[in-house]
Amino acid sequence: MSTVIWKSIDDAPLPEAPAAAAAPDEVIRTDVAIIGSGMGGGTMAYALKDCGAKVLIIERGHRLPAEPQNSDLDEVYLKGRYKNADTWYNGRSGAAFKPGVYYWVGGNTKVYGACLPRFRASDFEETQHHDGTSPAWPFSYSDLEPYYTRAETLFQVRGQIGEDPTEPLHSEAYPFAALDHEPAIQDLADSLRRQGLHPFRMANGLDADTPEKRALCATSDGAPNEAGLKSDAEKIAVNPALESGAALMTDTKVIRLVPGPDGRSVVAALAERGDQIIRIEADKFILAAGAVNSAALLLRSATPEFPRGLANSSGLVGRNYMVHNSTFFIGINPFKVNRTLWQKTLGLNDWYEAGPTNRFPLGNLQMLGKLRASMLKMARSWAPTWLLRAMSDRSIDIYLTTEDLPRRSNGVTVADGRIHVWWEPNNLEPHKELVRRVSRAVRKAGYPVIFTERMGIETNSHQCGTAVAGHDPRTSVLTPDCRAHDLNNLWIVDSSFFPSSAALNPALTIAANALRVADVIRAEGSAPGRTRSADPTVNNNRQAFT
Repeated sequence: MSTVIWKSIDDAPLPEAPAAAAAPDEVIRTDVAIIGSGMGGGTMAYALKDCGAKVLIIERGHRLPAEPQNSDLDEVYLKGRYKNADTWYNGRSGAAFKPGVYYWVGGNTKVYGACLPRFRASDFEETQHHDGTSPAWPFSYSDLEPYYTRAETLFQVRGQIGEDPTEPLHSEAYPFAALDHEPAIQDLADSLRRQGLHPFRMANGLDADTPEKRALCATSDGAPNEAGLKSDAEKIAVNPALESGAALMTDTKVIRLVPGPDGRSVVAALAERGDQIIRIEADKFILAAGAVNSAALLLRSATPEFPRGLANSSGLVGRNYMVHNSTFFIGINPFKVNRTLWQKTLGLNDWYEAGPTNRFPLGNLQMLGKLRASMLKMARSWAPTWLLRAMSDRSIDIYLTTEDLPRRSNGVTVADGRIHVWWEPNNLEPHKELVRRVSRAVRKAGYPVIFTERMGIETNSHQCGTAVAGHDPRTSVLTPDCRAHDLNNLWIVDSSFFPSSAALNPALTIAANALRVADVIRAEGSAPGRTRSADPTVNNNRQAFT
């Protein structure tokens, strides 16, 4: 299949409405269908587990095995043992790439670094940046704060209030004490503090408060954790939901949503499972497949009546795609070995918001898990392993993020059965300044040799914004409660709803919002006149919400 290059996302063709579907091999009926089992879908399943409804989680992957290869760096990084995403395409160049997404029960949380900060209060407000305005969210930090507290309890977050000047109001303390730094990272924190900065212990969901546990987690940033010490969505949310009666379908890829005769509801999801087509009928559909895949599913669900795809009267499904401007940053002291096991304990937000020394926000510093030679070899295959090992043994490893602003020209399209991602980074000058300031600080801390590399289109684990929430159906896809403006029984609870990307890991915000939306769904389900399917073929004599 040849690749067609379009000049811009606006030139890309509309998705083709499928021919009449053949009779499915199986029909499954449930009350709530949740598409995706990651941070959004898994947390939603947990939140609805005791509501009295039949909940079905649909996951295109299967369970990731706990096995010795989880911590085998050659297996994870050089052989790509756990990478199972399909190929996506750069909309501007046509080049194929493997995205940073993972299809397992628990989604990307199976390999994430368990960094679980709250967004700052200013992230929910309209904010002026170097390259434009970051829009306000349709709800405030104070609206989400109780759910942040619940999410921190659920995901067993470890942190400490009062160390970071930008930390927003907490109604309760963190449920667990922050992880302390190991000696090399403590030395870095002390140096940053002597320079007048405010390093803090980063909030995270990793049970690593002893040297023995840290040894078991040493490779768990970007890889699975065989010991089960990571607060991933499978362990924390999906498994308890299943124990309470929810059902899970694995190896099942939803390919299309089917609208009802009134055009105001979804009556079924069509899914591929092996060589079979399964029709899944439900009263409520909750989409949590990730910002790119959720948008692609809505676009692939086009019909002659809805040629731009479902939930897309605004024309914004797939638009405003954002990831962070991100740089991998390595500081090396040739004369000092870094023996840190779990390095991801330090953060720095001194330039996160505009201030006396920076007119516009610059972004966030957090540590990476300790880089090893195999990880560097994946990016620099030509370099001799002995050299990469010498470098990584003596390095501190940092991840820098700056906010990426929403642009209609950045987005997701579907054509010829392929997903095309259009992304032209913006707001780069603040990111360059963040790299410069961190370089100065790290050199002063005793690491004179600096290597940096800005991440490209394939580094998209922080993707968001493809179905933004808002009050106005003309300028947003979802209501403030993340229900589609156009469809009365479809919600999206992954990061698609984000109106802006902020400059922090999105995982905890996704979880907190899922808990918030679940409360709305539960309250609605217990009220008179709750939404029911408009399809007369669907059996409506089902167990109701309590």
